[in-house]
Amino acid sequence: MRKLALLCVFGVSTYVQAQKMKIVSGNYDFLKDQKELNLVLDFSDVKFYKENMSEADYISKREKEILDAGKPKIVVEEWKQDWEHFKKNVFADKFLASMNKNTSIVTSVKNNDAKYTLQVETVWIYPGWYAGIMAQPSKVNTILKFVETLNPSVVLLEIESKEAPGDNFVGVPNNNVRIAEGYAKTAKTLAKKISKKVK
Repeated sequence: MRKLALLCVFGVSTYVQAQKMKIVSGNYDFLKDQKELNLVLDFSDVKFYKENMSEADYISKREKEILDAGKPKIVVEEWKQDWEHFKKNVFADKFLASMNKNTSIVTSVKNNDAKYTLQVETVWIYPGWYAGIMAQPSKVNTILKFVETLNPSVVLLEIESKEAPGDNFVGVPNNNVRIAEGYAKTAKTLAKKISKKVK
């Protein structure tokens, strides 16, 4: 049992190592002397699992999983409400908390006074799973675009982030909480790169 638990922890650690972040275009120079950033999260074209399911198909899949587990219909509705809440609030909150903890540039939502906006376009999500001592982290792929707040068509820096892991080395039973950790990891990695590049 102990060996199995250790293997689980090692497996999670492997996923943590797997995150990749690379510059598609631009550089960090424009962030020098900046004190604040605006944040926008975009889920308009997100896909799920290796099948690249649409969000509607993902929701249908979760509904079937909940009902097949013998849960009443009300649990499905509660999960749908929870999913919308996480999309509209928690994912951004986790991103902001991690970003602001790891860089001196203060990032917030609805800050139209900020010269630049960070657009986080969610491309793909693997929710992961949890089964007691066995667990697999979520993975989140995003495109991170730094644009002019007043002219979003001007992209100063675009970064591709792949397989940001969502877990806490123990296992997170709730899918949405697990995914939220992927946003926190994305922000942490990005913030550390900014802090290193912009001095």
